[in-house]
Amino acid sequence: MPELPEVEVTRLGLLRKLKNKKCTGAVVRETRFRKPLRADLEELLFNQTLQDIKRRGKYLIWLFDRSALVTHLGMSGSMRVYLQADVEVQKHDHLDLIFGDLIMRYHDPRRFGFVAYFPDKESAFAMPELQRLGVEPLSEDFNSKFFYGALRQTSLPIKTSLIRGDIVVGVGNIYCSESLFLAGIHPKTKSNRISKKRVSALTDAVKEVLQSSIELGGSTLRDFVSAEGQSGYYTLNNNVYGREGQPCKKCGTLIKKVQIDGRSTFYCPHCQH
Repeated sequence: MPELPEVEVTRLGLLRKLKNKKCTGAVVRETRFRKPLRADLEELLFNQTLQDIKRRGKYLIWLFDRSALVTHLGMSGSMRVYLQADVEVQKHDHLDLIFGDLIMRYHDPRRFGFVAYFPDKESAFAMPELQRLGVEPLSEDFNSKFFYGALRQTSLPIKTSLIRGDIVVGVGNIYCSESLFLAGIHPKTKSNRISKKRVSALTDAVKEVLQSSIELGGSTLRDFVSAEGQSGYYTLNNNVYGREGQPCKKCGTLIKKVQIDGRSTFYCPHCQH
């Protein structure tokens, strides 16, 4: 599933290619998604300029002259930009947004993502899913004082508090394991039992891991590619995720895997406590 770094990599790639270009058409091949796709999207967006693309968590907000789109990649989605002359339609290519000689193609084998139209920018940002999100992990709002205060309110395992999205958004399964390893915190530690000093270390670790992944193009698991069609390389640097039974890069202890809330979580039993 694309997480915050993959969505941010997608956003940056789309902006490099499409910012300030006019939408000259749209081709809708499938409307059945988590939220139904408007079949009349071409009429709604025609001749509007794409001014910007913002991100909230794993959602992208496309800001046009008068209207907006909110998109989510779901479990298997990707958005790539092609030259019109260079591309043939493949299976699971559900939507094209046309910008002159360029096409943004939305590909989603499992169709758990969506592209939602809003008549104005205000209603897009007021979308209920966006209102429920926690703070952005790479923003100044996500700091050790805020994080410590939020964690004091719950006895859930720290892995659960990180991944739920109501405190901080976009720290997906890979990045939870990697951040907890850097901070030296066992994933089952109760959130309200973590000291201020260790919360500060975890805050820094989350920022470091996410920023590093963005710089490396995200993590490629199954279907994710960037807007330019590139795979991500962050998983090549994983310290613990996906490395069960392999030696810890710090101490040599074998990495273990545990299920927390139905998700595989990886940790070093020596370095994390």
